[in-house]
Amino acid sequence: MSTTVEPPKKLNRIGLELTVYRGGKTTLCAGCGHNAITERIIEAFFEMGVNPTQVAKLSGIGCSSKAPSYFLNPSHGFNAVHGRMPSVATGTLLANHKLIAIGVSGDGDTASIGIGQFVHLMRRNVPMIYIIEDNGVYGLTKGQFSATADIGSKQKSGNINELPPIDTCALAIQLGATFVARSFSGDKKQLSAILKAAIAHRGTVMLDVISPCVTFNDHEGSTKSYAYVKEHEEALEDVSFVPYFENIEVDYDPGETQDVTLHDGSHLRLRKLDPDFDVTSRVKALTVLEESRQKNEVLTGVFYVNPAEKDFIEALNLGDQPLANLPEETTRPPKAVLDEIMEEFR
Repeated sequence: MSTTVEPPKKLNRIGLELTVYRGGKTTLCAGCGHNAITERIIEAFFEMGVNPTQVAKLSGIGCSSKAPSYFLNPSHGFNAVHGRMPSVATGTLLANHKLIAIGVSGDGDTASIGIGQFVHLMRRNVPMIYIIEDNGVYGLTKGQFSATADIGSKQKSGNINELPPIDTCALAIQLGATFVARSFSGDKKQLSAILKAAIAHRGTVMLDVISPCVTFNDHEGSTKSYAYVKEHEEALEDVSFVPYFENIEVDYDPGETQDVTLHDGSHLRLRKLDPDFDVTSRVKALTVLEESRQKNEVLTGVFYVNPAEKDFIEALNLGDQPLANLPEETTRPPKAVLDEIMEEFR
């Protein structure tokens, strides 16, 4: 009598299976770039050994904002109103800064109705991962141009976009985000490395991911289609990531590599394709973004990293214990204190 022995299930460093990091079945269109981003998020959190119960996932409104339903099922989740996810994320982390926050937004949710909230999240350096699933159109309302659509991009109907786009990466760098990158949903290797580094970073990570809409924006003439991005993509560097719990050497030639140590001791290693580029220089980052815009290139890679800047929680001196865990007698002042404060206004 023979018995079939099942192969051992792969576990990560905290003893969890990959299935724990998955979510519900996607209802997005087949081939949507957002689904590829979801898969990379699942893999990154699994391979980094993050406890999903210590993660808060947040979103606004739009196709992209459905994504948190499809990953990290055991995590805390909140689907905010249109464009207001940054406020909810900020409040979440003020209440419990021990959580790892990941927000998923779209180009409409971020660069149109939510642009004011986006601005203040970036300038505060709130410690979270902010992903824009960028397809250049409003997918839920039949494919109108969004604020990130390039001049000259064509709709399926034949309409040409005549308005200049908002470059969310350049805006985030100017405002104060401390980790800014762009990737392509079809570039598994690059996106995976950037996401792992994002998890290790303490501060605002702003990741713009070009994610083609196969229903409304994957045709000839679109600048956010799979074909266009593959033809016009220019990578700034080869990205590798070495987590703090692994001792891996990356074989790069001396002088061609920039190594950035992140907050938990992990290393972001960048093999420069542009030898003059310095990922810690805000000016260099803005310069290469402007140069790529003039060349009609889709520049991808890590543009700017500053692990030394204080994040929002540190700037407020909130202390080590999360506010949500403090007892009532600590957070609620007695009547005598309130009377003293009121007396000062007389």
